[in-house]
Amino acid sequence: MKKALYFQPLYFLFWVIFFIVSRAAFLLYHADNSVQLPIDELAGTFWHGLPLDLSFASYLSAIPFITAFLGSLWKRLPAVAIIRSYTYVFLGIISVILAADLELYTHWGFRMDATPLQYINTPTEMAASAGSAPLLLLTFVALALTGVFILFYKLYFDLVKYKSVHFSWATTILSFVMIALLVLPMRGGVQQIPINQSIAYFSDKPFTNHASLNMPWNMMHSMLKYGEISENPYLYLSADSAEQKVKQLYAAVSDSTEQVVKPGKPNVLFIILESYTAKMVEHLGGEKGITPNLDKLANEGITFTNFYASGDRSQKGMVSILSGYPVQPATSIVKVPKKSEKLPQLSKTFEQQGYKTSFFYGGELEFANLKSYFVNGGYDKLIDKYAFPEESYNSKWGAHDHVLFERVLIDLKTEQQPFFSTVYTLSSHEPFEIPTKPKFPVTDDISKFRNSFYYTDWALGNFINAAKKESWWQNTLVVLVADHGHPYPNQDPNHVPSKFHIPFILTGGALTKQGIIVDALGTQTDIAATILSQLNIPYSDYIWSRDLFAPTKNPFAFYVFQDGFGYLTEQGAVTFDNTAKKVITKDGAVTNEQLQMGKAYLQYSFADFLEK
Repeated sequence: MKKALYFQPLYFLFWVIFFIVSRAAFLLYHADNSVQLPIDELAGTFWHGLPLDLSFASYLSAIPFITAFLGSLWKRLPAVAIIRSYTYVFLGIISVILAADLELYTHWGFRMDATPLQYINTPTEMAASAGSAPLLLLTFVALALTGVFILFYKLYFDLVKYKSVHFSWATTILSFVMIALLVLPMRGGVQQIPINQSIAYFSDKPFTNHASLNMPWNMMHSMLKYGEISENPYLYLSADSAEQKVKQLYAAVSDSTEQVVKPGKPNVLFIILESYTAKMVEHLGGEKGITPNLDKLANEGITFTNFYASGDRSQKGMVSILSGYPVQPATSIVKVPKKSEKLPQLSKTFEQQGYKTSFFYGGELEFANLKSYFVNGGYDKLIDKYAFPEESYNSKWGAHDHVLFERVLIDLKTEQQPFFSTVYTLSSHEPFEIPTKPKFPVTDDISKFRNSFYYTDWALGNFINAAKKESWWQNTLVVLVADHGHPYPNQDPNHVPSKFHIPFILTGGALTKQGIIVDALGTQTDIAATILSQLNIPYSDYIWSRDLFAPTKNPFAFYVFQDGFGYLTEQGAVTFDNTAKKVITKDGAVTNEQLQMGKAYLQYSFADFLEK
């Protein structure tokens, strides 16, 4: 009876071994790249890729597990033949795809995903991609993988070796439990964030991370998302007209700028505040007494009062802030690592200028696939939830903000200068838990939200006060900005500008001017050019970014939501629903040309996203 219980875990192990061998084949096929990797990184591709191997092995094991379970209940079910045929068929299919991936990676530079579906209607283009492929070698690889593992299966894993002729309730129940347990490796564990490609990313070398990926898992994930990103659904104008209108916006920006930062190479410290809507910030017209420290920093430094988030999600805001790249309405570029790795990143730009780089977050970097984006950014140091003691966590996300800031202070004491560091808070995210006594009465989620803002502002104030005593402060530019806005406290509809209105503040000892209010319209995409211009660092790679200190004839702010956009100028705001193809709201002075500009911006930026 006990022997019957061995089949399911052994069958799962069979597929895990198959994927480990497949990864070894990938590394051997691309030996020119593999030999350049140190031993620890080569080993790391197997270790960091294992969670995705386990995940896809779980998907492949589901039907055989269920079949074995049913076979234990109904002895006449030909479970042995069903599972054997299923295994052989999938071995053949996956081996062929893996073999194709070996060569396609040489040409494409990314693991196979849904991209081949783009060539269904143009097979000659696909044939052209494979025209120089060593077909005999690839055929051999596919046949060898299939043949060797069919033999391996027959010798050690076939159900016939473990099937019991006698019925046992205990065995049947345990068989059912094993089916249920497959959910754990499928989603990568019991953590809040389901598994994604980020789990396999651990190196600053793209090839290493690509080798870590489980290609069938990557392809399955991409195909499930394929319909969201395969074609441009925002074709409102001719391609030439859309391009012309967008380039007109950026051509209107003057080459001259106002200098507000000391010359030289100051440290740059970004503090990205979770959900920090302007509606809670007094100096931006928000509620009084919620963010006294942020308001004080705005008074001491430079505040941009007409500044907007580019999107409504953390992963979207992060890319806009750190890469100066527009947001996509119904998806996010960080979900597609082969695209996000082509973006410029401030971490890379500063590293090229001799800066040390670091990123601090109290939560899981795997959230929304952000880890792959940060790893591609080449940060010297990535600090996340697992660098903090568990007792510092809230119930959902990770370490509270004051704990995060304490760690930043410790690390920056010994950081080599100049440095570029990014700090990302989390306590003002749902469920708005704080480790201190609430400042305001707690009656509902909005009051919790208000208290979480006050707490994060308190933690920020303590950090800044301590930082001012450090030797690095006088040569540091501090950039404060929200990752996105929030519907609270007014329960804003998804599209309204007030939901996207956020703070953007410059402070720190490196500033030469204080108490300045900049009322120019801008969004998160403009941060890169604005900061790099002040440091006399070229920013031509950030083509979607404008220097907000430079005069412009066409000031604007553009943001997206699901599935629509908002476009603001000095004449007012217009919001548009892409699904209904209708204007949602439009201020009285807004012209049709402004609406066309918004459509052009969305169309042209999404076309750029598709081409990445």
